[in-house]
Amino acid sequence: MFTQISLALNSFIEESLDLGKDQVSLLASKHKLSLSDSLDKGHWTTNLCLIASNIAKKNPKDLAATLAVSIEAIDGVQKVEVAGPGFVNIFLTQPAFLQQIDQGIKVISAPGKLTNQKIQIEFVSANPTGPLHVGHGRGAAYGDAIGRILERLGNKVEREYYVNDAGRQVDILACSIFLRKFACFDDDSFPDSAYKGHYVLEIADSIALDQKAEEVDVSVLQSDLPKEPEAQIDELINRIQAQYLESWSLIRSQGLAHVTESIKNDLTAFNVHFNHWFFESSLGYLSDKESEISLALHKVQQDHSYEKDGAVWLESTKFGDDKDRVIIREDGRGTYLSADLAYHKNKLDRGFDTIINVWGSDHHGYIKRIEATIEAMGYKKDQMQVQLVQFANLFEDGAKVKMSTRSGNFYTLKQLIDDIGPDAARFYYLSKQADQHLDFDIGVARTSSKDNLYYYVQYAHARICSVQKKYVGLGKSLPKEFKDAEAFHVCDDLIQLALQFSFVIKSAGENLQPHLIIYYLRDLAQGFHHFYNDVNILNAEESDQINIMTALNMVKDVIGSSLELIGIKPLDHM
Repeated sequence: MFTQISLALNSFIEESLDLGKDQVSLLASKHKLSLSDSLDKGHWTTNLCLIASNIAKKNPKDLAATLAVSIEAIDGVQKVEVAGPGFVNIFLTQPAFLQQIDQGIKVISAPGKLTNQKIQIEFVSANPTGPLHVGHGRGAAYGDAIGRILERLGNKVEREYYVNDAGRQVDILACSIFLRKFACFDDDSFPDSAYKGHYVLEIADSIALDQKAEEVDVSVLQSDLPKEPEAQIDELINRIQAQYLESWSLIRSQGLAHVTESIKNDLTAFNVHFNHWFFESSLGYLSDKESEISLALHKVQQDHSYEKDGAVWLESTKFGDDKDRVIIREDGRGTYLSADLAYHKNKLDRGFDTIINVWGSDHHGYIKRIEATIEAMGYKKDQMQVQLVQFANLFEDGAKVKMSTRSGNFYTLKQLIDDIGPDAARFYYLSKQADQHLDFDIGVARTSSKDNLYYYVQYAHARICSVQKKYVGLGKSLPKEFKDAEAFHVCDDLIQLALQFSFVIKSAGENLQPHLIIYYLRDLAQGFHHFYNDVNILNAEESDQINIMTALNMVKDVIGSSLELIGIKPLDHM
Protein backbone atom coordinates (compact mmCIF):
# COMPACT_ATOMS: atom_id res chain seq x y z
CA MET A 1 0.00 0.00 0.00
CA PHE A 2 2.89 2.36 0.58
CA THR A 3 3.64 2.46 -3.15
CA GLN A 4 0.03 3.07 -4.20
CA ILE A 5 -0.51 5.82 -1.65
CA SER A 6 2.84 7.42 -2.49
CA LEU A 7 1.90 7.56 -6.16
CA ALA A 8 -1.39 9.23 -5.25
CA LEU A 9 0.45 11.84 -3.18
CA ASN A 10 2.90 12.53 -6.00
CA SER A 11 0.04 12.97 -8.48
CA PHE A 12 -1.66 15.37 -6.07
CA ILE A 13 1.52 17.45 -5.79
CA GLU A 14 2.09 17.60 -9.55
CA GLU A 15 -1.48 18.00 -10.77
CA SER A 16 -3.56 19.68 -8.08
CA LEU A 17 -1.39 22.41 -6.57
CA ASP A 18 -0.25 24.52 -9.54
CA LEU A 19 3.35 24.72 -8.32
CA GLY A 20 6.59 25.46 -10.09
CA LYS A 21 9.24 22.80 -10.60
CA ASP A 22 11.35 23.99 -7.66
CA GLN A 23 8.30 24.13 -5.39
CA VAL A 24 7.30 20.61 -6.41
CA SER A 25 10.78 19.34 -5.56
CA LEU A 26 10.76 21.16 -2.23
CA LEU A 27 7.38 19.76 -1.25
CA ALA A 28 8.31 16.25 -2.36
CA SER A 29 11.35 16.37 -0.07
CA LYS A 30 9.52 17.73 2.98
CA HIS A 31 6.25 15.83 3.31
CA LYS A 32 5.98 12.43 5.01
CA LEU A 33 3.86 9.34 4.60
CA SER A 34 4.15 7.19 7.69
CA LEU A 35 2.48 4.39 9.56
CA SER A 36 0.17 5.65 12.29
CA ASP A 37 1.31 5.11 15.87
CA SER A 38 -2.26 4.13 16.77
CA LEU A 39 -4.86 2.37 14.69
CA ASP A 40 -7.42 4.86 16.00
CA LYS A 41 -5.70 7.30 13.63
CA GLY A 42 -5.81 4.88 10.72
CA HIS A 43 -3.12 2.67 9.26
CA TRP A 44 -1.29 5.44 7.40
CA THR A 45 -1.06 9.18 7.87
CA THR A 46 0.43 12.06 5.91
CA ASN A 47 1.24 15.67 6.67
CA LEU A 48 1.36 16.57 2.96
CA CYS A 49 -1.46 19.12 3.11
CA LEU A 50 0.04 20.93 6.09
CA ILE A 51 3.36 21.33 4.28
CA ALA A 52 1.70 22.16 0.96
CA SER A 53 -0.46 24.91 2.49
CA ASN A 54 2.60 27.01 3.27
CA ILE A 55 4.07 26.56 -0.20
CA ALA A 56 0.85 26.79 -2.25
CA LYS A 57 -0.73 29.41 0.06
CA LYS A 58 -3.95 27.42 0.38
CA ASN A 59 -6.09 26.23 3.29
CA PRO A 60 -4.70 22.87 4.53
CA LYS A 61 -8.14 21.42 5.35
CA ASP A 62 -9.41 22.24 1.86
CA LEU A 63 -6.33 20.56 0.38
CA ALA A 64 -6.85 17.57 2.67
CA ALA A 65 -10.47 17.18 1.57
CA THR A 66 -9.38 17.11 -2.07
CA LEU A 67 -6.56 14.65 -1.38
CA ALA A 68 -8.91 12.38 0.59
CA VAL A 69 -11.11 11.88 -2.45
CA SER A 70 -8.20 10.65 -4.61
CA ILE A 71 -6.87 8.31 -1.93
CA GLU A 72 -10.29 6.80 -1.26
CA ALA A 73 -10.31 5.63 -4.89
CA ILE A 74 -7.34 3.32 -4.24
CA ASP A 75 -8.26 -0.35 -4.05
CA GLY A 76 -7.87 -1.54 -0.45
CA VAL A 77 -8.60 1.83 1.19
CA GLN A 78 -11.64 1.64 3.44
CA LYS A 79 -11.95 5.33 4.35
CA VAL A 80 -9.95 8.54 4.70
CA GLU A 81 -10.34 11.10 7.48
CA VAL A 82 -9.11 14.68 7.73
CA ALA A 83 -7.79 15.25 11.23
CA GLY A 84 -6.56 18.24 13.19
CA PRO A 85 -5.24 21.17 11.17
CA GLY A 86 -4.87 19.11 7.97
CA PHE A 87 -3.51 15.61 8.60
CA VAL A 88 -4.90 12.90 6.33
CA ASN A 89 -5.46 9.56 8.08
CA ILE A 90 -5.92 6.53 5.87
CA PHE A 91 -7.82 3.41 6.96
CA LEU A 92 -7.33 0.16 5.02
CA THR A 93 -9.61 -2.80 4.59
CA GLN A 94 -8.52 -5.73 6.71
CA PRO A 95 -7.30 -7.85 3.75
CA ALA A 96 -5.27 -4.91 2.41
CA PHE A 97 -3.78 -4.29 5.84
CA LEU A 98 -2.75 -7.91 6.25
CA GLN A 99 -1.34 -8.15 2.73
CA GLN A 100 1.36 -5.69 3.75
CA ILE A 101 3.02 -8.40 5.80
CA ASP A 102 4.57 -9.87 2.66
CA GLN A 103 6.47 -6.61 2.16
CA GLY A 104 7.03 -5.79 5.81
CA ILE A 105 10.67 -6.84 6.12
CA LYS A 106 11.63 -6.96 2.47
CA VAL A 107 11.23 -3.37 1.33
CA ILE A 108 12.93 -0.29 2.65
CA SER A 109 10.70 2.68 1.96
CA ALA A 110 11.67 5.36 -0.55
CA PRO A 111 15.38 6.11 -1.28
CA GLY A 112 16.99 8.74 0.93
CA LYS A 113 20.15 10.79 1.35
CA LEU A 114 22.44 7.87 2.16
CA THR A 115 21.49 5.31 -0.46
CA ASN A 116 23.38 3.88 -3.43
CA GLN A 117 26.66 5.49 -2.39
CA LYS A 118 30.23 4.32 -1.96
CA ILE A 119 30.85 4.99 1.72
CA GLN A 120 33.90 4.54 3.91
CA ILE A 121 33.58 4.30 7.69
CA GLU A 122 36.73 4.70 9.77
CA PHE A 123 36.17 3.72 13.38
CA VAL A 124 37.80 2.53 16.59
CA SER A 125 41.34 3.47 15.42
CA ALA A 126 42.59 3.29 19.00
CA ASN A 127 46.30 3.93 19.47
CA PRO A 128 48.11 0.56 19.24
CA THR A 129 49.55 0.88 22.71
CA GLY A 130 47.61 -1.78 24.57
CA PRO A 131 44.48 -3.95 24.58
CA LEU A 132 41.14 -2.38 23.75
CA HIS A 133 39.22 -1.41 26.87
CA VAL A 134 35.47 -1.20 27.35
CA GLY A 135 35.46 2.43 26.29
CA HIS A 136 36.61 1.45 22.80
CA GLY A 137 33.84 -1.12 22.54
CA ARG A 138 31.16 1.52 22.07
CA GLY A 139 32.83 2.99 18.99
CA ALA A 140 33.37 -0.51 17.62
CA ALA A 141 29.71 -1.48 18.06
CA TYR A 142 28.52 1.84 16.64
CA GLY A 143 30.75 1.88 13.56
CA ASP A 144 29.96 -1.72 12.70
CA ALA A 145 26.21 -1.20 13.17
CA ILE A 146 25.96 1.84 10.92
CA GLY A 147 27.99 -0.04 8.32
CA ARG A 148 25.50 -2.92 8.35
CA ILE A 149 22.51 -0.58 8.21
CA LEU A 150 23.95 1.49 5.36
CA GLU A 151 24.59 -1.71 3.40
CA ARG A 152 20.94 -2.66 3.98
CA LEU A 153 19.99 0.68 2.40
CA GLY A 154 21.86 -0.22 -0.77
CA ASN A 155 25.23 1.41 -0.18
CA LYS A 156 28.65 -0.10 -0.80
CA VAL A 157 30.45 0.24 2.53
CA GLU A 158 34.14 -0.13 3.33
CA ARG A 159 35.27 -0.32 6.97
CA GLU A 160 38.72 0.97 7.89
CA TYR A 161 40.93 1.04 11.01
CA TYR A 162 43.61 3.74 11.07
CA VAL A 163 46.70 2.48 12.89
CA ASN A 164 48.67 5.38 14.34
CA ASP A 165 52.01 3.58 14.19
CA ALA A 166 54.15 6.67 13.56
CA GLY A 167 53.25 8.68 16.63
CA ARG A 168 54.86 9.37 19.96
CA GLN A 169 52.56 6.98 21.81
CA VAL A 170 54.07 3.95 20.02
CA ASP A 171 57.52 5.21 20.99
CA ILE A 172 56.34 5.32 24.62
CA LEU A 173 55.06 1.75 24.26
CA ALA A 174 58.40 0.62 22.82
CA CYS A 175 60.25 2.40 25.63
CA SER A 176 58.00 0.72 28.23
CA ILE A 177 58.65 -2.73 26.73
CA PHE A 178 62.39 -2.05 26.56
CA LEU A 179 62.53 -1.00 30.22
CA ARG A 180 60.65 -4.16 31.23
CA LYS A 181 62.74 -6.36 28.95
CA PHE A 182 65.97 -5.25 30.54
CA ALA A 183 64.59 -4.67 34.07
CA CYS A 184 65.73 -1.06 34.07
CA PHE A 185 63.36 -0.01 36.87
CA ASP A 186 61.49 -1.82 39.60
CA ASP A 187 57.74 -1.41 40.02
CA ASP A 188 58.08 1.43 42.51
CA SER A 189 60.40 3.53 40.35
CA PHE A 190 58.94 2.68 36.92
CA PRO A 191 58.40 5.95 35.00
CA ASP A 192 54.98 7.51 35.56
CA SER A 193 54.48 8.29 31.86
CA ALA A 194 55.32 4.76 30.70
CA TYR A 195 52.73 2.06 30.12
CA LYS A 196 52.50 -0.10 33.23
CA GLY A 197 49.97 -2.78 32.38
CA HIS A 198 50.83 -6.43 32.80
CA TYR A 199 50.51 -6.81 29.03
CA VAL A 200 53.75 -4.79 28.66
CA LEU A 201 55.63 -7.42 30.63
CA GLU A 202 54.00 -10.18 28.59
CA ILE A 203 55.13 -8.54 25.35
CA ALA A 204 58.63 -8.04 26.75
CA ASP A 205 58.85 -11.72 27.67
CA SER A 206 57.67 -12.76 24.19
CA ILE A 207 60.37 -10.84 22.31
CA ALA A 208 63.60 -12.72 21.63
CA LEU A 209 66.77 -10.61 21.32
CA ASP A 210 70.32 -11.55 20.46
CA GLN A 211 71.57 -8.87 22.81
CA LYS A 212 71.87 -9.97 26.44
CA ALA A 213 70.40 -8.03 29.30
CA GLU A 214 73.70 -7.33 30.96
CA GLU A 215 74.87 -5.42 27.89
CA VAL A 216 72.40 -2.65 28.72
CA ASP A 217 73.92 -0.16 31.13
CA VAL A 218 70.94 0.51 33.34
CA SER A 219 72.77 3.13 35.38
CA VAL A 220 73.34 5.28 32.30
CA LEU A 221 69.65 5.15 31.45
CA GLN A 222 68.66 6.06 34.99
CA SER A 223 71.13 8.85 35.70
CA ASP A 224 70.14 12.53 35.78
CA LEU A 225 66.64 12.02 34.39
CA PRO A 226 64.26 14.99 34.36
CA LYS A 227 61.70 14.99 37.15
CA GLU A 228 58.75 15.99 35.00
CA PRO A 229 57.09 12.72 33.79
CA GLU A 230 56.65 13.61 30.10
CA ALA A 231 60.15 15.05 29.81
CA GLN A 232 61.48 11.97 31.59
CA ILE A 233 59.92 9.49 29.15
CA ASP A 234 61.10 11.56 26.16
CA GLU A 235 64.67 11.53 27.52
CA LEU A 236 64.55 7.76 28.03
CA ILE A 237 63.36 7.30 24.46
CA ASN A 238 66.21 9.46 23.17
CA ARG A 239 68.84 7.58 25.23
CA ILE A 240 67.60 4.12 24.18
CA GLN A 241 67.49 5.13 20.50
CA ALA A 242 70.98 6.59 20.69
CA GLN A 243 72.61 3.66 22.49
CA TYR A 244 70.56 0.58 21.60
CA LEU A 245 69.04 1.36 18.22
CA GLU A 246 69.01 -2.23 16.94
CA SER A 247 67.22 -3.57 20.01
CA TRP A 248 64.94 -0.53 20.06
CA SER A 249 63.90 -1.03 16.44
CA LEU A 250 63.16 -4.73 16.98
CA ILE A 251 61.23 -4.12 20.18
CA ARG A 252 59.23 -1.30 18.60
CA SER A 253 58.22 -3.30 15.53
CA GLN A 254 57.42 -6.50 17.44
CA GLY A 255 55.63 -4.65 20.23
CA LEU A 256 53.48 -2.81 17.67
CA ALA A 257 52.74 -6.06 15.83
CA HIS A 258 51.81 -7.81 19.09
CA VAL A 259 49.37 -5.09 20.17
CA THR A 260 47.86 -4.72 16.69
CA GLU A 261 47.26 -8.46 16.46
CA SER A 262 45.67 -8.41 19.93
CA ILE A 263 43.32 -5.63 18.83
CA LYS A 264 42.38 -7.56 15.68
CA ASN A 265 41.63 -10.69 17.72
CA ASP A 266 39.46 -8.79 20.21
CA LEU A 267 37.47 -7.13 17.44
CA THR A 268 36.99 -10.46 15.68
CA ALA A 269 35.61 -11.89 18.92
CA PHE A 270 33.30 -8.86 19.01
CA ASN A 271 32.08 -9.70 15.49
CA VAL A 272 33.65 -6.54 14.09
CA HIS A 273 35.63 -6.88 10.88
CA PHE A 274 37.52 -4.35 8.77
CA ASN A 275 38.14 -4.29 5.03
CA HIS A 276 41.33 -2.32 5.45
CA TRP A 277 43.91 -1.64 8.18
CA PHE A 278 45.60 1.61 7.17
CA PHE A 279 48.99 2.28 8.77
CA GLU A 280 50.00 5.91 9.25
CA SER A 281 53.60 5.01 8.38
CA SER A 282 52.46 4.17 4.82
CA LEU A 283 52.02 7.92 4.24
CA GLY A 284 55.80 8.23 4.36
CA TYR A 285 57.93 11.03 5.77
CA LEU A 286 58.54 14.66 4.91
CA SER A 287 62.18 13.90 4.13
CA ASP A 288 60.92 12.01 1.07
CA LYS A 289 59.55 14.62 -1.35
CA GLU A 290 57.59 11.95 -3.24
CA SER A 291 55.85 10.53 -0.16
CA GLU A 292 52.09 10.92 0.23
CA ILE A 293 52.45 13.26 3.18
CA SER A 294 54.91 15.50 1.30
CA LEU A 295 52.69 15.67 -1.78
CA ALA A 296 49.60 16.41 0.30
CA LEU A 297 51.31 19.23 2.19
CA HIS A 298 52.69 20.63 -1.06
CA LYS A 299 49.12 20.78 -2.37
CA VAL A 300 48.01 23.14 0.41
CA GLN A 301 51.30 25.01 0.74
CA GLN A 302 50.95 26.41 -2.75
CA ASP A 303 47.95 28.60 -1.98
CA HIS A 304 46.95 28.30 1.65
CA SER A 305 50.02 28.49 3.89
CA TYR A 306 52.62 30.88 5.22
CA GLU A 307 55.81 30.75 7.28
CA LYS A 308 56.05 32.19 10.76
CA ASP A 309 58.71 31.65 13.45
CA GLY A 310 60.36 29.01 11.27
CA ALA A 311 57.15 26.90 11.05
CA VAL A 312 54.70 26.43 8.19
CA TRP A 313 51.12 27.40 9.01
CA LEU A 314 47.92 26.39 7.22
CA GLU A 315 45.53 29.29 6.70
CA SER A 316 42.70 27.25 8.16
CA THR A 317 40.77 30.35 9.29
CA LYS A 318 39.99 30.93 5.59
CA PHE A 319 37.90 27.74 5.79
CA GLY A 320 36.04 28.25 9.05
CA ASP A 321 38.60 27.15 11.67
CA ASP A 322 38.96 29.37 14.75
CA LYS A 323 42.72 29.82 14.19
CA ASP A 324 45.48 28.90 11.78
CA ARG A 325 47.32 25.61 12.40
CA VAL A 326 50.96 24.54 12.22
CA ILE A 327 51.51 21.75 9.69
CA ILE A 328 55.34 21.71 9.67
CA ARG A 329 57.24 22.47 12.88
CA GLU A 330 60.27 24.73 13.00
CA ASP A 331 62.52 21.64 13.16
CA GLY A 332 61.02 20.31 9.91
CA ARG A 333 58.83 17.61 11.49
CA GLY A 334 55.19 17.29 10.58
CA THR A 335 52.38 17.75 13.12
CA TYR A 336 49.49 15.41 13.86
CA LEU A 337 47.41 17.60 11.55
CA SER A 338 49.81 17.12 8.65
CA ALA A 339 49.42 13.33 8.88
CA ASP A 340 45.62 13.65 9.12
CA LEU A 341 45.62 15.98 6.13
CA ALA A 342 47.49 13.42 4.04
CA TYR A 343 45.29 10.59 5.30
CA HIS A 344 42.07 12.35 4.33
CA LYS A 345 43.49 13.17 0.91
CA ASN A 346 44.23 9.46 0.54
CA LYS A 347 40.65 8.60 1.53
CA LEU A 348 39.02 11.07 -0.84
CA ASP A 349 41.28 10.09 -3.71
CA ARG A 350 39.96 6.54 -3.38
CA GLY A 351 36.65 7.73 -4.77
CA PHE A 352 34.28 7.51 -1.81
CA ASP A 353 31.11 9.58 -2.07
CA THR A 354 31.00 9.95 1.69
CA ILE A 355 33.61 9.30 4.37
CA ILE A 356 32.37 8.84 7.93
CA ASN A 357 34.80 9.32 10.81
CA VAL A 358 33.73 7.83 14.12
CA TRP A 359 35.68 9.69 16.80
CA GLY A 360 35.68 9.89 20.56
CA SER A 361 33.81 12.89 21.95
CA ASP A 362 37.12 14.44 23.05
CA HIS A 363 37.84 15.11 19.34
CA HIS A 364 35.00 17.62 19.02
CA GLY A 365 37.40 20.52 18.58
CA TYR A 366 39.23 18.69 15.79
CA ILE A 367 36.30 18.65 13.35
CA LYS A 368 36.72 22.24 12.09
CA ARG A 369 40.41 21.87 11.41
CA ILE A 370 39.94 18.65 9.40
CA GLU A 371 37.13 20.31 7.44
CA ALA A 372 39.52 23.18 6.77
CA THR A 373 42.23 20.85 5.46
CA ILE A 374 39.73 19.12 3.17
CA GLU A 375 38.62 22.42 1.65
CA ALA A 376 42.19 23.69 1.42
CA MET A 377 43.02 20.63 -0.70
CA GLY A 378 40.16 21.41 -3.08
CA TYR A 379 37.59 18.87 -1.88
CA LYS A 380 34.09 19.50 -0.51
CA LYS A 381 33.93 19.39 3.28
CA ASP A 382 30.44 17.86 3.20
CA GLN A 383 32.01 14.70 1.77
CA MET A 384 33.08 14.01 5.36
CA GLN A 385 30.76 13.32 8.26
CA VAL A 386 32.01 13.06 11.82
CA GLN A 387 30.11 11.04 14.40
CA LEU A 388 31.20 11.58 17.99
CA VAL A 389 30.95 8.70 20.44
CA GLN A 390 31.04 9.09 24.18
CA PHE A 391 33.07 6.50 26.06
CA ALA A 392 30.95 4.15 28.14
CA ASN A 393 31.25 4.11 31.91
CA LEU A 394 31.29 0.61 33.32
CA PHE A 395 29.59 -0.16 36.60
CA GLU A 396 29.74 -3.32 38.67
CA ASP A 397 27.93 -3.81 41.99
CA GLY A 398 26.95 -0.13 41.87
CA ALA A 399 30.54 1.08 41.69
CA LYS A 400 32.16 2.70 38.67
CA VAL A 401 35.09 0.75 37.28
CA LYS A 402 38.09 3.08 37.02
CA MET A 403 40.23 2.83 33.92
CA SER A 404 43.65 4.17 32.99
CA THR A 405 45.65 2.79 30.08
CA ARG A 406 48.94 4.25 31.33
CA SER A 407 48.57 2.77 34.80
CA GLY A 408 47.41 -0.55 33.41
CA ASN A 409 44.21 -0.36 35.47
CA PHE A 410 41.42 -0.98 33.00
CA TYR A 411 38.68 -3.46 32.14
CA THR A 412 39.40 -4.82 28.68
CA LEU A 413 36.90 -5.40 25.90
CA LYS A 414 37.99 -9.04 25.92
CA GLN A 415 37.06 -9.33 29.60
CA LEU A 416 33.64 -7.88 28.87
CA ILE A 417 33.10 -10.29 25.96
CA ASP A 418 34.16 -13.23 28.11
CA ASP A 419 31.84 -12.04 30.91
CA ILE A 420 28.51 -11.32 29.18
CA GLY A 421 29.14 -12.30 25.56
CA PRO A 422 29.67 -10.12 22.49
CA ASP A 423 25.98 -9.79 21.61
CA ALA A 424 24.83 -8.50 24.98
CA ALA A 425 27.77 -6.08 25.04
CA ARG A 426 26.93 -4.76 21.55
CA PHE A 427 23.27 -4.38 22.48
CA TYR A 428 24.02 -2.24 25.51
CA TYR A 429 26.63 -0.15 23.71
CA LEU A 430 23.97 0.71 21.14
CA SER A 431 21.15 1.30 23.60
CA LYS A 432 21.58 5.09 23.64
CA GLN A 433 22.46 7.75 21.11
CA ALA A 434 26.21 7.53 20.56
CA ASP A 435 27.04 11.11 21.54
CA GLN A 436 25.19 10.78 24.85
CA HIS A 437 26.57 9.61 28.15
CA LEU A 438 26.23 5.83 28.73
CA ASP A 439 26.42 3.99 32.04
CA PHE A 440 26.83 0.29 31.45
CA ASP A 441 25.91 -1.96 34.42
CA ILE A 442 27.31 -5.41 33.73
CA GLY A 443 25.47 -6.75 36.78
CA VAL A 444 22.13 -6.06 35.06
CA ALA A 445 23.47 -7.46 31.79
CA ARG A 446 24.10 -10.80 33.51
CA THR A 447 20.49 -11.18 34.73
CA SER A 448 17.66 -13.11 33.10
CA SER A 449 14.85 -10.65 33.77
CA LYS A 450 12.85 -7.91 32.07
CA ASP A 451 15.25 -5.39 33.65
CA ASN A 452 17.83 -6.75 31.20
CA LEU A 453 16.58 -5.29 27.91
CA TYR A 454 18.82 -7.56 25.83
CA TYR A 455 17.32 -10.63 27.54
CA TYR A 456 13.81 -9.17 27.21
CA VAL A 457 14.18 -8.74 23.42
CA GLN A 458 15.88 -12.09 22.84
CA TYR A 459 13.25 -13.79 24.99
CA ALA A 460 10.53 -12.46 22.68
CA HIS A 461 12.23 -14.08 19.68
CA ALA A 462 12.83 -17.33 21.58
CA ARG A 463 9.24 -17.38 22.85
CA ILE A 464 7.85 -17.17 19.33
CA CYS A 465 10.19 -19.99 18.26
CA SER A 466 8.89 -22.04 21.21
CA VAL A 467 5.26 -21.38 20.26
CA GLN A 468 6.00 -22.39 16.67
CA LYS A 469 7.66 -25.60 17.85
CA LYS A 470 4.65 -26.48 20.02
CA TYR A 471 2.31 -25.69 17.14
CA VAL A 472 4.22 -28.02 14.80
CA GLY A 473 4.26 -30.59 17.60
CA LEU A 474 0.47 -30.70 17.35
CA GLY A 475 0.86 -32.08 13.85
CA LYS A 476 0.27 -28.77 12.11
CA SER A 477 2.28 -26.94 9.48
CA LEU A 478 3.31 -23.34 10.01
CA PRO A 479 0.99 -21.15 7.91
CA LYS A 480 2.34 -18.77 5.28
CA GLU A 481 -0.72 -16.56 4.83
CA PHE A 482 -3.88 -15.44 6.58
CA LYS A 483 -7.09 -17.47 6.25
CA ASP A 484 -10.56 -15.94 6.17
CA ALA A 485 -9.07 -12.85 7.74
CA GLU A 486 -11.78 -10.30 6.93
CA ALA A 487 -12.92 -10.02 10.55
CA PHE A 488 -9.59 -10.93 12.20
CA HIS A 489 -8.29 -8.12 14.44
CA VAL A 490 -6.61 -9.94 17.33
CA CYS A 491 -3.07 -9.10 16.18
CA ASP A 492 -3.71 -5.75 14.47
CA ASP A 493 -1.75 -3.61 16.94
CA LEU A 494 1.18 -6.05 16.91
CA ILE A 495 1.21 -6.20 13.11
CA GLN A 496 1.09 -2.40 12.84
CA LEU A 497 4.11 -2.23 15.14
CA ALA A 498 6.02 -4.83 13.14
CA LEU A 499 5.32 -2.93 9.92
CA GLN A 500 7.33 0.02 11.29
CA PHE A 501 10.50 -1.97 10.56
CA SER A 502 11.44 -0.52 7.19
CA PHE A 503 10.86 3.06 8.36
CA VAL A 504 12.96 2.56 11.48
CA ILE A 505 15.84 1.13 9.46
CA LYS A 506 15.65 3.97 6.96
CA SER A 507 15.72 6.55 9.75
CA ALA A 508 18.53 4.77 11.59
CA GLY A 509 20.63 4.72 8.43
CA GLU A 510 19.99 8.24 7.17
CA ASN A 511 20.62 9.74 10.62
CA LEU A 512 23.41 7.30 11.58
CA GLN A 513 21.54 6.38 14.75
CA PRO A 514 21.45 2.61 15.35
CA HIS A 515 20.01 3.17 18.83
CA LEU A 516 16.66 3.74 17.07
CA ILE A 517 16.63 0.02 16.32
CA ILE A 518 17.13 -0.77 20.02
CA TYR A 519 14.22 1.52 20.92
CA TYR A 520 12.10 -0.18 18.28
CA LEU A 521 13.04 -3.65 19.50
CA ARG A 522 12.07 -2.66 23.03
CA ASP A 523 8.61 -1.54 21.88
CA LEU A 524 8.10 -4.57 19.64
CA ALA A 525 9.19 -7.03 22.35
CA GLN A 526 6.92 -5.31 24.85
CA GLY A 527 4.02 -5.50 22.40
CA PHE A 528 4.60 -9.20 21.83
CA HIS A 529 4.98 -10.10 25.52
CA HIS A 530 1.74 -8.30 26.35
CA PHE A 531 -0.01 -10.10 23.50
CA TYR A 532 1.41 -13.46 24.65
CA ASN A 533 0.11 -12.91 28.18
CA ASP A 534 -3.33 -11.78 26.98
CA VAL A 535 -4.04 -14.42 24.30
CA ASN A 536 -4.11 -18.17 24.79
CA ILE A 537 -2.56 -18.84 21.41
CA LEU A 538 -2.66 -22.62 21.17
CA ASN A 539 -6.22 -22.81 22.48
CA ALA A 540 -7.69 -20.26 20.09
CA GLU A 541 -10.12 -21.09 17.32
CA GLU A 542 -8.49 -22.91 14.41
CA SER A 543 -8.87 -20.02 11.96
CA ASP A 544 -7.58 -17.54 14.57
CA GLN A 545 -4.68 -19.86 15.34
CA ILE A 546 -3.62 -19.83 11.71
CA ASN A 547 -3.81 -16.05 11.56
CA ILE A 548 -2.02 -15.58 14.88
CA MET A 549 0.83 -17.87 13.81
CA THR A 550 1.12 -15.97 10.51
CA ALA A 551 1.37 -12.67 12.38
CA LEU A 552 3.85 -14.04 14.93
CA ASN A 553 6.11 -15.32 12.18
CA MET A 554 6.33 -11.78 10.86
CA VAL A 555 7.16 -10.44 14.31
CA LYS A 556 9.86 -13.08 14.73
CA ASP A 557 11.38 -12.21 11.36
CA VAL A 558 11.35 -8.50 12.18
CA ILE A 559 13.03 -9.05 15.57
CA GLY A 560 15.60 -11.34 13.97
CA SER A 561 16.32 -8.96 11.08
CA SER A 562 16.61 -5.98 13.43
CA LEU A 563 19.10 -7.80 15.67
CA GLU A 564 21.15 -8.99 12.71
CA LEU A 565 21.35 -5.41 11.40
CA ILE A 566 23.20 -4.40 14.55
CA GLY A 567 25.43 -7.47 14.47
CA ILE A 568 23.57 -9.65 16.98
CA LYS A 569 22.47 -13.25 16.46
CA PRO A 570 18.80 -13.83 17.37
CA LEU A 571 18.31 -16.72 19.80
CA ASP A 572 15.86 -19.55 19.14
CA HIS A 573 15.89 -20.71 22.76
CA MET A 574 17.10 -19.40 26.14
